[in-house]
Amino acid sequence: MAKIKKGDLVQVISGAKPERGGDRGKQGKVLEVLPEQNRVIVEGVNFVTKHNRVGQSQRGTKTGGIETMEAPIHISNVSLVDPQTKKPTRVGHRVEEQVKDGVKRTVRVRYAKKSGKDL
Repeated sequence: MAKIKKGDLVQVISGAKPERGGDRGKQGKVLEVLPEQNRVIVEGVNFVTKHNRVGQSQRGTKTGGIETMEAPIHISNVSLVDPQTKKPTRVGHRVEEQVKDGVKRTVRVRYAKKSGKDL
């Protein structure tokens, strides 16, 4: 079961500090998970400048130019944020029984472990 999923709130735990132009300590929502590369794209983190070739759309408008977008960051450099304390935490799994339409099912559920000091 994945520890970080699309839509989770995560915090960057490694890299350069914001004073030096880095993203450490920033929090953002996961926009996309790339499991084959072990990377995630986080909203507002790891901006890069991308140059797109100028072209024309079918309506005749010009496309292209310089655009900034979020680049993937390695999954080991982010940590899930505990919803209660708003601090980075570790993720655990527990097995629960669910009853749906009279049928019992065993389901694994993610939960945020108790967050101690800052990671």
